[in-house]
Amino acid sequence: MKIITTPDKRLREKSEKVRVIDDEIREIIADMRKLSLDWEAKHPYELSAAMAAPQMGVNKRIIIIRDDMEDKKNGTFTALINPEVIRTEGKVKTDYEGCLSVPSIYGMVPRASKVKVKAKLEDGTEVRIKATNELARTLLHEIDHLNGVLFIDHIRDKEDAFYKMNDEGDLVPVKDYESEIRDNKKLWGEE
Repeated sequence: MKIITTPDKRLREKSEKVRVIDDEIREIIADMRKLSLDWEAKHPYELSAAMAAPQMGVNKRIIIIRDDMEDKKNGTFTALINPEVIRTEGKVKTDYEGCLSVPSIYGMVPRASKVKVKAKLEDGTEVRIKATNELARTLLHEIDHLNGVLFIDHIRDKEDAFYKMNDEGDLVPVKDYESEIRDNKKLWGEE
């Protein structure tokens, strides 16, 4: 298993609902956790906050969310199966987002600051989650993956909206946006 990146067309497909949580599903979740941590180990300035099954080419409605997004040493994740947004509310806030499947690019993405999600845990327990701020943003980003949507699809104001990480781990604006778009159209699957 590996993390797939744009322009892989599988990232643009709508994922199938999980009907039964069996050993195959648990193995997919284990692979997702491993891939997330492997990716993180190769990116010293970044945290793998979450991942969706389509990011490894698996067309199932499964996401994993890191249990503690403040502590990189805590590599535990909670799996959410068939997550569904019930409601978004609160102010729309624009903040940085990046993605394991959109390498090297970060963007300023508007998202609701509050979300209510229902899902099943790995053991089949149904849960409802009320999330705010960063957790809300992360849940919305990952659930978008299940519908074939990438964070770059939400960026409306292209000017001053895209960033790259420099060698020191700082996000710096992409200076020539038009050139960057031209160079990355293939990467983003737009050609």
